[in-house]
Amino acid sequence: MTFRAFTQTHLYTKQGSPKEKDKSSIQCLEYCDRNVYVGTKDSVVQHLTLASTTSGDLRRSQDRIKECRVRKLGSSRPVMQLRAQSVFNHLLVLWDHSVIALNMFSLEPITGMKTIQHVSSFEICKPSLAAESLLTGVEMVTSSSRRKLVRIHLVRVDRWEVMKEISVPQDPVALAVDGTSLCVATDNRYLLCDYKAGSSMELFPHDHNRQNVVVCSAGRGEFLLNGPGSLGMFVMKTGICQRPPLPWPEEVLAVGVCFPYTVALQPRALSVYSMLDQRLKQTVCLNGARGLCSASGDVLVFTDRDIFSLSLVPLEEQIQALVGQRREQEALSMLNGVQSQLQPESYKELHKAISCLAGLAQFNQEAFSEARDLFIEGDLDPREIINLYPDKSFLSDGFNPQLGRPAQARDLEVLREEDSTTFHRYLDFLGDFLAAVRGTEQGLKCSEEVDCALLKVYVERGDTEHIVQLVASPNACRLDYCVPVLEQHRRFFTVGMLYQSHGQQINAIKTWVKIADGLYHDTSCPDVYEHIVWTLSQLDDRDVVWMFADWALVKNPEAAVKIFTKHNPQDHDTSYTEDILSLLKKYPMALQMYLEFLINDLNSEEERHHSLLAKAYVTQALQEESDAGAMREKLQNLLWESVFYNISAVYEQIEPTPLYMEKAILLGRVGDHSLALKVLIHEEKDRCAAEDYCHRAAQNQNQGEGEGELKQTLLLTLLGLYLTSEDLTGAAVDLLNNNARVFPLETVFKLLPGSWSVQLVSRFLRSSLRETFHQRSMGGLQKGLSRAELFRHKTQASKTMVLVDKGQLCKVCQRELTQSFCSIRGELVHTGCTNSTVI
Repeated sequence: MTFRAFTQTHLYTKQGSPKEKDKSSIQCLEYCDRNVYVGTKDSVVQHLTLASTTSGDLRRSQDRIKECRVRKLGSSRPVMQLRAQSVFNHLLVLWDHSVIALNMFSLEPITGMKTIQHVSSFEICKPSLAAESLLTGVEMVTSSSRRKLVRIHLVRVDRWEVMKEISVPQDPVALAVDGTSLCVATDNRYLLCDYKAGSSMELFPHDHNRQNVVVCSAGRGEFLLNGPGSLGMFVMKTGICQRPPLPWPEEVLAVGVCFPYTVALQPRALSVYSMLDQRLKQTVCLNGARGLCSASGDVLVFTDRDIFSLSLVPLEEQIQALVGQRREQEALSMLNGVQSQLQPESYKELHKAISCLAGLAQFNQEAFSEARDLFIEGDLDPREIINLYPDKSFLSDGFNPQLGRPAQARDLEVLREEDSTTFHRYLDFLGDFLAAVRGTEQGLKCSEEVDCALLKVYVERGDTEHIVQLVASPNACRLDYCVPVLEQHRRFFTVGMLYQSHGQQINAIKTWVKIADGLYHDTSCPDVYEHIVWTLSQLDDRDVVWMFADWALVKNPEAAVKIFTKHNPQDHDTSYTEDILSLLKKYPMALQMYLEFLINDLNSEEERHHSLLAKAYVTQALQEESDAGAMREKLQNLLWESVFYNISAVYEQIEPTPLYMEKAILLGRVGDHSLALKVLIHEEKDRCAAEDYCHRAAQNQNQGEGEGELKQTLLLTLLGLYLTSEDLTGAAVDLLNNNARVFPLETVFKLLPGSWSVQLVSRFLRSSLRETFHQRSMGGLQKGLSRAELFRHKTQASKTMVLVDKGQLCKVCQRELTQSFCSIRGELVHTGCTNSTVI
């Protein structure tokens, strides 16, 4: 099917006798509004008008053109150019190397506008529409036929005047003007001038002998030139080319611009090129064509006797025609190029529709990246693409596909069976496209279908990472479809996550329990039990927690206790805590760990919790296990540091056991240190433990009693117990030697038996005396330092400026302060009186 940018209409045939046909042939043409002006070879200017019902649409003008006035200019010289200037109703005519001005409607000469002679060509500077009503003149450019220059004229309603002359290096052959920019063709090259700024620039050369010189304004500061090598060159007024050249034929007679097309006239045809992609779009046969005249949306082409109109097909129709010919990319390119010419709503709708069709074409050619971008640009309903794939049972019944399947499109269901590799490429595209639109306005229109299709794609691709990301986050997957799909592919752990994301916690955990119990086999989660425990620890629904807590405790009590210890601490109210303790009675280690959590993490001060933990430690410490020592250490620390447990209840449990150190700690907690030391000496038989007990008990001193005093008392008690038995003499000596600084020498002498020699306690005596002397020396030194500090303060006080009234007396001697003085505690005294100060 042939694409048409313009429609051709025969507009007019010039009548004449056979003998005069050659003399009266059409030489030039001008079109303005509904007025057509014809210049002939025999010096005639003819005015034609289109019927008012045509509204300037030349496609409907056949048989509706009216011949108006005719004016004979003089001798049989051809009319070379016609230019209508509607601001002042002038028709400017180039005839006999002169420019004359006629009235557009009467074709009568304008009084006062003298003929401009020696002109080879001219052009009018077209003002902007917004400024026409304010104009006092229109600029016109003429090229001289005798001199190497171009003149700028100001055309007024009844006169014109030369404003400026621009010299050129060679005779000007043709010219075009756009605003203040002027492009001139000389004998062998093209020139650019700005007649306001006075700047000029040489462009590329041309071969005037081998090709027609063409200079045409393309609008917006751009010119179209017939360049070397039969190339149509677009040149900006800055001298640069922003468009690729047009590869048109050699025999170009004339060119015109009718955006978005450029038309190039040849003797037998007119070629239509796109300014957007520089490609030939249409060829119109026109035998004997001589020239053309382009206007907004229309091109008039004339032969010797006939005038044809080429009317631009509405842009929307052209774009739709390209789409109908499966040239979607070309249609999209054209649409974007003519966006400024279309209504915003029309452009938006066309862009969406064409983008989708172009995307489908790219999709069928496996150009997936381009297809995805086009589908997103076209805001395509994702269900249209999902519908192209097999297994679309999750699509809603109310969906009616609007995107037709092209005849050459592949059947993906057949492709899946016959070429799995290619099918997986299509599958990857679906996943990428749906992931790109998911969460956007485009994807939210059908979020259920998007998420179901995505899950299906990820499962078929075996993409575990993306499956987990999808089901772990909020999603719109339909459970009745997605759960069977996941189960079919043995993705049981993911089934649980899907249930969980939809708020069905019980179904989620039940599914995971079956994996942990071996009823389901799924290796995607290596430790599903830990995941269940973590999930239960995060739940606020206590009923669900209780439903599965016992199962978890039976399987692994120590791990399962995290259900409660990792839970929000604010949820551990009294009743909840008691329920947990009741549940954990069957699991001693879990109970112990939970009690440690209550005391160490939640800082519980309840007596029951501390007592239960102490009893739990006792039970564990009595078991013959490798960690019994560590358990006893925990128990001892609790007994030393806690003040909340029931001492009697714990002692009752420990009393019949060999936990002597713990028994001693409890005796010490009730103040019976002597009995505690006896237990350590006679039952535990550990002298080091007894000595350590004294130090530790002193650290945990009772209120009102200093640590040093209590330590001294306890060590003296221990010394007394050692001295009651001759077998413990060595222990007594070691105790004295290890704590010489603590024991008071006088008290020790009173306790020591008379049978002990000085040599036996010589080490103790030396250490004790050395400590005594050291303390005395340190006391003296401290006293000296205190005096020095006091003197420093006094000296600083003496240097302080004090306001003294005349006749003020010293506080000590009561004499007038005429000598040096200082301030002591705010009172002024003579410096010599400071030693006797009693203030």
